[in-house]
Amino acid sequence: MSDSLSQQFWLGLSAFAAGVINSIAGGGTLLTFPALLTALDSLGTSAGQFANATSTVALVPGSLAGAWGYRREMWAVRSWTLLLLGPSLIGGLIGSLLLTRLEAKYFQMLVPWLILTAAVLFMLQPAVARLILPSLPLSKLGEAKAGAHATPSRNMVTGVMIFQFLIAIYGGYFGAGIGILMLSALALMGVPGVHQMNAVKTFLAFCINGISVVIFVAEKKVAWRYVPVMVLSAIVGGYLGARGARRVRPQLVRWFIIIVGLGLAGYYFYKQLA
Repeated sequence: MSDSLSQQFWLGLSAFAAGVINSIAGGGTLLTFPALLTALDSLGTSAGQFANATSTVALVPGSLAGAWGYRREMWAVRSWTLLLLGPSLIGGLIGSLLLTRLEAKYFQMLVPWLILTAAVLFMLQPAVARLILPSLPLSKLGEAKAGAHATPSRNMVTGVMIFQFLIAIYGGYFGAGIGILMLSALALMGVPGVHQMNAVKTFLAFCINGISVVIFVAEKKVAWRYVPVMVLSAIVGGYLGARGARRVRPQLVRWFIIIVGLGLAGYYFYKQLA
């Protein structure tokens, strides 16, 4: 009983921290996934699948709340949202089916690589930010007008749709870091400002995670006993994170995520080699 309460406490704490971090910088999955992986260690090779699925289910209400919070900005760029909605849903469906249908040992082998990929993506985040509206000062990033970018060509639109499809597959399979990838694609598309890009990114991330949740529930890959406390903790963390976002330096949070991610990747590489 004490072990169960202890697990619930640490998983709730990881979800709370993930909610805070997602509100400030993103990357909360890098906290909830390893916490669940440890809690579900008794499942053997299937632990990774259940940990990933349960983490997605626990954090998706936060994605929905974020998408609702950006509803005004999203309406202004609804054409981009509708354009990328199909690739996001289909890719998310494929990625989540790959996770649930392939043998669990394949995901277990990929765990350190997936965590390492996510950590590297967060490390590259400033470079991605410099590519987004580079001609505008930081104080004006949220105020960019539609004329800040040239209208994308048909080939570019096709390329971005394919890229979004691949991002969605990765998102359905694991997902940490998809926001950074989507922001880079949206910048190429000429979405007018950072707030609008965040609106599209947040909604599409919810769509990818939402379709994944449906598959994970249908395939019975969710450890439901941990979901309630994690959902509530993530919602509280997300709310408090949004309230305190202006008082915390995002760079510090981002580097915390990077260090945790690299450390976890090293740990799981070591476990595989050992």
